Amino acid sequence: MMSKTALLLLLSLFTPWLLADQQVCLECDKSSKTKATAELGQVSVGQLQPMRQNDHALVIDIRTEAEWHATGIIPGSQKLQSFNNDGQFDAEKWLADLQKLKTSPDQPVILVCRSGNRSGKVGEFLVRQGMPNVYHLNNGIQSWIKSGNPVEPD
Repeated sequence: MMSKTALLLLLSLFTPWLLADQQVCLECDKSSKTKATAELGQVSVGQLQPMRQNDHALVIDIRTEAEWHATGIIPGSQKLQSFNNDGQFDAEKWLADLQKLKTSPDQPVILVCRSGNRSGKVGEFLVRQGMPNVYHLNNGIQSWIKSGNPVEPD
């Protein structure tokens, strides 16, 4: 008969091997027990237009109304404010509004904010919800403007 010490030693040796395929993700949607395979993509200023033309990517500007007025928006982008003026995010309403703008479930979505911070957070949220083809513009609209690209007034 095997001693308790030997049994514990065997379990400690084999448990990581047995669980290797079950990568637990605490930040994933509660209905999912394993980490999502999709991840948030990053888009450079030079990649945005080709993705829009070739892949019919939907460009979503998630900044506030005041920010839209201050700098303008990328021509053809859709305005869908993510965080309100108090920093709150109504995920359910925002997701519903986003779905109305998409032409298909797999349509690529490129998120734009001022610097890339908020779009990264919202993009990670969308990926955790299982949405495929989610990207955000590196360094936000600041990089778009700095590169000499046009904006249209809000």
